[in-house]
Amino acid sequence: MDVTNKTAVTEFIFLGFSGVLSLRLTLFVMFLTVYLFSFMGNTLIIFIVLMDSTLQTPMYIFLGNLSFLEIWYTTATVPKLLATCLSQVVTISVSGCITQYYFFFSMGATECILLAVMAYDRYLAVCSPLHYSLLMSIPVCLRFSAGSWVGGFIAPLLPTILISHLNFCGPRKINHFFCDSDPIFKLSCSDTFLVEALGYTCSSIVILSSFLLTMSSYGHIVVTITRLSSRDAKKKTFCTCASHLTVVTIYYGTIIFAYVRPPAKYNFTIGKVVSVFYCVVTPLVNPLIYTLRNKDVKKAFRKVLAQRRLLLVRNMRGI
Repeated sequence: MDVTNKTAVTEFIFLGFSGVLSLRLTLFVMFLTVYLFSFMGNTLIIFIVLMDSTLQTPMYIFLGNLSFLEIWYTTATVPKLLATCLSQVVTISVSGCITQYYFFFSMGATECILLAVMAYDRYLAVCSPLHYSLLMSIPVCLRFSAGSWVGGFIAPLLPTILISHLNFCGPRKINHFFCDSDPIFKLSCSDTFLVEALGYTCSSIVILSSFLLTMSSYGHIVVTITRLSSRDAKKKTFCTCASHLTVVTIYYGTIIFAYVRPPAKYNFTIGKVVSVFYCVVTPLVNPLIYTLRNKDVKKAFRKVLAQRRLLLVRNMRGI
């Protein structure tokens, strides 16, 4: 497109969820409540894993990484979402928008990889229990965790660099509550074919490969469970993996719908609604499921509370 005689855009305006003030205030209260519970729940998981030595095993180290990731994943988008519910004019600079894009997709890619690694961890625990401690030792676990973060932050790097070289010369209204890929492309007056194709390819590779690896691990787990002779053993093994599989189903279902499709088929209204699930809802589901359904976490939580209560009593008595 011809960009001559056009003023360069220096900031964008988020449209968020349009509607009457009462509706936006209702959404604000809902999103804020979910965000606070998500933040506190994930912070609590990190605290428990760090404080209880019995939980410093690969499974819970991965869970601690996931909780830490979820905190920053929501923080990258929810504050602007809340702002759009309170004000009709919420702006972000072009550089800030590109930065938000990079960190959001970096953490999204990291979560995809981490979920696949966690599924592999459960596969080893269920299908190769005798060799589990050797195949998934603490050093191996830490390397998997670090690899998830490094791989996630590398994945969207090239598309982000290409986006930073696009020209934006109006309009400057983003029909979303964060700097998602398609709304950004719609505002550019440059040729976006290359960056759209590259972004679509990168997201599809990361999402689908992680999803297939995750489902493959759980497929082997299901086969192993069906071969167990004891009914109690089947139930216990299935419950161990059910919480992880629930998070995986919700997360992958929404992001596949949102990003594994041709860019031309993007619907902004549906896109915003679907985005709420993987930006706001899933990070809350993670701590809820893992804390309410996991006996080890609940036991460790009670233990930490008892230790803190004892320490408080001793301090009050001057011991």
